[in-house]
Amino acid sequence: MHLAILMTNTDESAFAQRHPKDGEKFTSLIQMARPDWRTTVFAVKDGAFPQDLFQFDGAMITGSPASARSGAAWIAQLLDLIRAAHARRFPLFGACFGHQAIALALGGSLDRNPDGWVHGLTRNQLLYRPDWAAGLPDEIKLYGSHCECVSTLPESATALSESNGMNTGFTLGRHIFTTQHHPEMSHDFILALSHEMRDDLDPAVHARALNSLAEPSDQHAFAECLARFFEQSAR
Repeated sequence: MHLAILMTNTDESAFAQRHPKDGEKFTSLIQMARPDWRTTVFAVKDGAFPQDLFQFDGAMITGSPASARSGAAWIAQLLDLIRAAHARRFPLFGACFGHQAIALALGGSLDRNPDGWVHGLTRNQLLYRPDWAAGLPDEIKLYGSHCECVSTLPESATALSESNGMNTGFTLGRHIFTTQHHPEMSHDFILALSHEMRDDLDPAVHARALNSLAEPSDQHAFAECLARFFEQSAR
């Protein structure tokens, strides 16, 4: 299977240069479960979109410090592409910014997190279990870092998970799957990011994030779930 990675991460800081880029992280995530799958990365945040997205078997939309509500030209183009993909029932997975962009493109809405930043290991209650998610635990632990959330789901979407009363993932038909969180992040990366963001986070949020990282995420279970999602979408 050959997947497109639509890379939306606008962080070009010195910190970002010291760590794997999102294209590498999402490739590693899917290859945890399917080592022979291929990916091609498109830096859509720089306006580099695929000439024909639909030659691929599916696409993954990454996270970003940008807001899907910003009105930037590349974001408007991405939202149009999401709508075109949905119309063709093309398999799409979105993480964090990707989750929010898919929701917004298809008629949902976004808002600021009521309690500010969510950062560290998050605990998410599974609300719905499609066949391809059979391997996920009832409470799935994923690394997260976000200050916006999906406040209204698109029409016909099904809530997949929630955390503290907020939506953290949804599905739509057999071809859309999202998570508010960052399954692509390794423990080393979220730990480094937590230290990098120390001055941006409330001290209590920062301390809680570091404490949460004593437990591992369910990354491998999520990777298998993601692979099965693309497999069933392609049938």
